[in-house]
Amino acid sequence: MRKLIVAEQLSLDGVMQAPGDPDEDRSGGFQHGGWHLPYFDEVAAGFVGEAIAETDAFLFGRRTYEIMARYWPNASEGDMFADTMNRLAKYVASTTLEEPLSWKNSTLLKGEVRAAVAALKREQGGNIVVLGSAQLVRTLTEHGLVDEYQLMIDPLLLGSGKRLFGQSSQPIPLRLVDAKTSSTGVLIATYQPERR
Repeated sequence: MRKLIVAEQLSLDGVMQAPGDPDEDRSGGFQHGGWHLPYFDEVAAGFVGEAIAETDAFLFGRRTYEIMARYWPNASEGDMFADTMNRLAKYVASTTLEEPLSWKNSTLLKGEVRAAVAALKREQGGNIVVLGSAQLVRTLTEHGLVDEYQLMIDPLLLGSGKRLFGQSSQPIPLRLVDAKTSSTGVLIATYQPERR
C-alpha cells in the first residue's frame, strides 16, 4: 500500500498561500507571496531531496495544479526539482478541469475524490505527495486518508492568507515522528495520525 504524504510550507500562524513566488497566488488580495524562500537553506533542501527520492507521484487540487503546470514545464534546466516535477506522475482532483491536461504525465481523477485516492493508495508504488491544495488536504484529512504530514514551519507570522487546516468535525490526534531545525529557524516536523 502506498503512503499518502502532505508536504507543506507554513508560516507559524498556519498560512500556506504562495510560499514560493510573489505572483504564485494573489487570490483574496494576498500580498506576501514568496515568503518561504528566505528561509530555504541546505537543511531544508536536504530534507526535500530525501523526500523526493521516495516519491512516486504527486496529487494536486485544481488551483495548485494550474499554478504548478504554469511554472514547472518552463523551469530552467538547472532547477534542482524541475526534472522530478516534470517526470513523475501527477494526479489531479477537480470537478471543473477536463482532459487532456497540459502538463505531461498528468491524470485527472475520475469519480468521488475519497474513493479515487483510496484506490491510488492500494496500488503498488512509492509515496504519493500532496503539495499545496489546502481544500483537497482538508478533504483527505477528514476522511482519514493522510498517512503523514511533513511540515516546514517558518518563524514568521503573516497574519492573513489561506491556512492549511480549517474547521474539522472531530479532533485528529497526531504523533510527532521526526523533527529538525534549519539554520534559518525553520522547524521541519513530521507527524503521523494516531490510528484509533
